[in-house]
Amino acid sequence: MNMDLSPKFPARFTETEAGVYYHWAAADSQVLGEAKVAAGKLVLKPQGFVLPHYADCSKVGYVLEGKCGVALTVPGINTKENMGYIGVKKGDVLPIPCGSVSSWYNYGDSDVVIIFMADATKAYIAGEITYFLLTGQQGHLRAFSPEFIAKTYQINADKAKNLVGSQKSVLLIKLSEEEARKIPNPNEEVSNILVHNMDASQPDVEVDNGGKLTTIKGTEFPLLEQVGIDVSRLVLESCATRAPSYATEPQVCYIAKGSGEVQIVGINGKLVLNTKVETGQLFVVPKLFAVVVSADEQGIELVSIVTSTRAAVGEIGSKNSVLKTIPSILQMSFNVSQESTQHFLQMLETGTIVVPAMNLY
Repeated sequence: MNMDLSPKFPARFTETEAGVYYHWAAADSQVLGEAKVAAGKLVLKPQGFVLPHYADCSKVGYVLEGKCGVALTVPGINTKENMGYIGVKKGDVLPIPCGSVSSWYNYGDSDVVIIFMADATKAYIAGEITYFLLTGQQGHLRAFSPEFIAKTYQINADKAKNLVGSQKSVLLIKLSEEEARKIPNPNEEVSNILVHNMDASQPDVEVDNGGKLTTIKGTEFPLLEQVGIDVSRLVLESCATRAPSYATEPQVCYIAKGSGEVQIVGINGKLVLNTKVETGQLFVVPKLFAVVVSADEQGIELVSIVTSTRAAVGEIGSKNSVLKTIPSILQMSFNVSQESTQHFLQMLETGTIVVPAMNLY
């Protein structure tokens, strides 16, 4: 299995005065298509607005910076507008089901930066998110004939042409001060249902001078269960290491901050990736491949997804290691002395998933 797993920066997909949307193209990264995953990144400037759209992938958005309002259609949300208008901020995870319509507005004073990571199993283009716009130059309504629009909304032909032809932009627009004042405040009650703040969540693992690992599972967040994705945030302090592990489904990892080293081992025990990673890069770990991450002196922060809420994760280090077995079996497996085997088991028993920097003698 020859596959390029090297970390990639995104390419600009579209840019206006309102912001930039980046994407990771499948043509530049074969593993995205092979693993059936996809990713994009939105940078939305103050008063920037994203026109209503939906996508062919279920995905999660993780807010890296800033705050904004999101109008989102989700089954079960009972509002007179048929859409919940919520607020998201730094650290928030927002699951977005396939086909759900959303529009985004930056009501803050600084840029909003959001990373989207998706399960692209049913995507039109393997390894990419395809967006469908409802309004604007490439919107569905503009493409239909004025006669159909007139009949649908019970208006005359001139009004139909004006309705679908006035918005000249494609995806990102900047609102005027007057337009911005018309946007309502987000609904906090609905926000609490649809959004989960990763940064404020209790870590699953936290080690002094090492870092922390936090995972949000669909079993505790119903909307995440609906999109079929688990989300994790790994923060490693200076020179700390995330012990080797593997998952039964592909993992998509985005470097939110810092830098470090990543190694991935694949079929036949082959080291298929051994490289430096830095802020803004994305890499994919194919299913059942083992991965280890080690931070540089400045530390590193990763946000990742596993494309299933039922994926099993195998830990190779720590007291939960899959290597913790009957001592005699372990001794034969490594072909070492009984003393070495006992020492190894003791190290597993006291070990952690996040390993602080240490001096070895």
